[in-house]
Amino acid sequence: MIKVSKENTIFAFSSKKEPVITVKPKEKIIIETMDALSDEIHSEDQPFEAIDWEKVNPATGPIFVEGAKPGDVLEVKIEKIIITRDYGVMLTGKDMGVLGERFNKNYIKIVPIKNDKAYLYDYEIPINPMIGVIGTAPKEDEIPCGTPGEHGGNMDCKVIKEGSIVYLPVNVEGALFALGDLHAAMGDGEVCVTGIEVPAEVTVSFNILKNKNWSLPIIKTEDQIYTVASKMSLDEAAKKATINMVTFLSHEYNLSEEKAMFLLSVVGNLQICQIVDPLKTVRMEMPLEILN
Repeated sequence: MIKVSKENTIFAFSSKKEPVITVKPKEKIIIETMDALSDEIHSEDQPFEAIDWEKVNPATGPIFVEGAKPGDVLEVKIEKIIITRDYGVMLTGKDMGVLGERFNKNYIKIVPIKNDKAYLYDYEIPINPMIGVIGTAPKEDEIPCGTPGEHGGNMDCKVIKEGSIVYLPVNVEGALFALGDLHAAMGDGEVCVTGIEVPAEVTVSFNILKNKNWSLPIIKTEDQIYTVASKMSLDEAAKKATINMVTFLSHEYNLSEEKAMFLLSVVGNLQICQIVDPLKTVRMEMPLEILN
């Protein structure tokens, strides 16, 4: 199986980036990633001021998917996630996260990982590996990997995990896909500004969907489907995620807007992905059991 090395790193999604590899639909590949801090932190004693903020949220890629044309939908199946280090890194403090204005200093926390558990202080936390950054190149302006949007990017959505399928827009020939920013565990909101940041190897496969009038990104798990939206405020993101789900239900299940809204108000769930990136991200959850 082909492996894409973490040395092939981008810090912005862009149509101008040269692809590091070309893959065919249905072909499985392994993508090696650095953690969100470019694997630079190894100790809680490292000086916080030495962190290179130009190297935050690296993504591995871009990957050219053969046959992907502008207007298509790129289907990305997350086949497997393997964490490749026995500890994760967390940051918080002054000007960081939800309570940034209440701190006078910054903090680094090393979190040991062993036997599928993370050990944060005296708390034993089951790991739930997930992908923070996953996306495709926009048509024109480049977008930093730390910013979420309609192209995907830094959605920090904890349902993007092993077994999930992510649907992303194809804006340029080949899609120019990349991913990174893996977490061993992360709660909705990512309120301190990080999850448990880890490097990983992610096995994915691609498919190309034609003639889908969807508002993207969309995520599908075994039991749920989600529409995801990122906006300046949570209110705007929540509204857009809801509109995107109504659009999906209209096109895929022939529901009128009022029927979709009645249904979503009974069984749909608005959930926060993250509130600490340049844009806030919300997902609308819909049970597949109801639709089926």
